[in-house]
Amino acid sequence: MSEQIKIKDVTPVKIHKPEESANYSARSRIYVRAVEGMLENIRRFFGLIFLGLFAVIPWIQYNGNQAVLFDIGEQRFNIFAMTLWPQDLTILAYIFIVSAFALFFVTTFAGRVWCGFMCPQTTWTFIYIWFEEKIEGSRNKRMKLDERKMDADKFIRKTLKHFAWVSVALLTAITFVGYFTPIDALFVDFFTLDVGFWAGFSIIFFTVCTYGNAGYMREIMCTHICPYARFQSAMFDKDTFTVAYDPNRGEQRGPRSRKIPHEQLEEKGLGDCIDCNLCVQVCPTGIDIRNGLQYECINCGACVDACNGVMDKMGYEKGLISFTSEHQLSGGTTKIIRPKLIGYAIVLLIMTSLLVLDIYTRAPLEIDIIKDRNSLYRETNQGLIENVYTLKLLNKSQNDRTFTVSISGIEGAKFVGEAEVMVRGGEVYTLPISVVTSPYSLTEEVTNFTFHVETQDENGEIIKIQETSRFIFTDV
Repeated sequence: MSEQIKIKDVTPVKIHKPEESANYSARSRIYVRAVEGMLENIRRFFGLIFLGLFAVIPWIQYNGNQAVLFDIGEQRFNIFAMTLWPQDLTILAYIFIVSAFALFFVTTFAGRVWCGFMCPQTTWTFIYIWFEEKIEGSRNKRMKLDERKMDADKFIRKTLKHFAWVSVALLTAITFVGYFTPIDALFVDFFTLDVGFWAGFSIIFFTVCTYGNAGYMREIMCTHICPYARFQSAMFDKDTFTVAYDPNRGEQRGPRSRKIPHEQLEEKGLGDCIDCNLCVQVCPTGIDIRNGLQYECINCGACVDACNGVMDKMGYEKGLISFTSEHQLSGGTTKIIRPKLIGYAIVLLIMTSLLVLDIYTRAPLEIDIIKDRNSLYRETNQGLIENVYTLKLLNKSQNDRTFTVSISGIEGAKFVGEAEVMVRGGEVYTLPISVVTSPYSLTEEVTNFTFHVETQDENGEIIKIQETSRFIFTDV
């Protein structure tokens, strides 16, 4: 037994952390410091774009109606020229699947950029922080204001801040509910106290949610409630671009004078990090990015802008904190094209193609046949056999169309009822009809036959659909 067992040294490396402070404990409030920089400008750009689309889309009109309206009561979703019904569940499923794989693809490539740049929670949180800064002042002023006892100045500032928060939450809630009920009437009805119960309840509910999430919960939503923070690591690999600190360049940390030439830092045992803690102060989730990759990081890039600003002032090279990969930090090369990313791209392309194909091949009309269950058949005075049906003619387009109905499959059968009806855009027309035929033409108790419905589209092309039903006569 002279062979020695090789033992791997797993002694944990001591991680330098900022001094414990009441401002950065697990449940204490985080005072976010304002930051300027390229990534902050990009985040504001995307935030304004998506916020503007959210606010404007419900007000757009199309053919005299609200262009985007998800009418749950009528079980139809109007999206400009397209109306989705419960029968179009596959389209909604494809939309959700495409959105999910697009998120997986982007996360594998660039980490949680959705969370940091486009997530509604992040956007509204930064809006609320902006109101805080304008009304209560900078980070240090807000901290001192909260430490003061209540006085007239503090009362006025807090009242203005909460009034602004509630106003933003209320406008957000009304706009959101406006996607599900006509928004022009909703605004008038709400402020004149003439709104319906469910619409009013929904507005109040979403106002409270927005006010609580963006005003108080903030990072708690990202770190403890949002499931995305928990399963994102399954999509990360060593080539994923994410916000990271370069310890090889930054350590050892420590304050120093600007007069010290950068070339002399190594002699003094110092890295580029001056331990100013600005990267912690600007972080909306209150983490220290220098401690490595953490699930709380939302990749907003605020610490990158803050650190780059400090590097500029010190005369150092930017990029101590940057969007980089684990391979690049370890001295390797980031592989952009890799199997996981290619797999997500292929699936995303396939699902997007299926979505486009489903929309392109979607017929603008649909027929639903309901057989009369009260009487399977009856004999007329002329000795003919009659079956009664109810046809549900669904016009999926936004334009009024004339539908022509006919039957085939039973020799000598006659169609009794309106053979041509006009159906308004996006509505269902109920058409009661009867099919009669001679008993001598029936050779079986159940005879299959076909309903045919046709119409013309805006270009004059004929659109046809057909549906099979059964004709019953038990005395054959």
